[in-house]
Amino acid sequence: MSAPIISLDELTQEDGEFLVRTAREAIETYLTTGKIVVPEAPEKLKKLGAAFVTLLTYPERQLRGCIGYVEPIKPLIETVVDVAIAAATNDPRFYPVSPEEMDNIVVEVSVLGDHQLFRPAKTVLPYIEIGKTGLIIRRGPFSGVLLPEVPVEYCWDPETFIAETCVKAGLAPDCWLYDDTEVILYRGRTWTEVEPRGRVIERDLVKEYEERCLKGG
Repeated sequence: MSAPIISLDELTQEDGEFLVRTAREAIETYLTTGKIVVPEAPEKLKKLGAAFVTLLTYPERQLRGCIGYVEPIKPLIETVVDVAIAAATNDPRFYPVSPEEMDNIVVEVSVLGDHQLFRPAKTVLPYIEIGKTGLIIRRGPFSGVLLPEVPVEYCWDPETFIAETCVKAGLAPDCWLYDDTEVILYRGRTWTEVEPRGRVIERDLVKEYEERCLKGG
């Protein structure tokens, strides 16, 4: 019997806070002691879960590291610990984070779920909801992932979002028009520190998109 997979809808604000605190503590413990510590957690957080951890500079909120698992391959709490440490130490785009830097970094945790496969990829377009859904593009040996918050940051429409996911995969922007390209649509929920070690909130990405991109803000 396969292990249960966590549902996004069963996660509470308290769970989000716990996951963000866990991510920060995992990073700071690893950077200072070299130890990987998985805390005792509520039973539901021991269900299989996919997640990304994103590190952002404060107050600029510039990307400093982002690593994650797009499929639920291990318990969510273990996933968050693993990818938090990897985001701080093993993102090939950045040099490793130092312990001192953590005073000026905010931690975000995005939990992914409700994966749906679309093949050919172009059939997904009507189902893309900016701020609610993320994308995984696959064609041959190439694959690319973009989180739901990415099109919000750049004010992309759905067609631009899927084209940019093609680019992330190392493919041409129109890769989604080919019949042998498949896309996985998934939902995400993201919790973030407002400031380093500060209050944790769940981001309302739809509202952010409306204010940033549709109202000229």
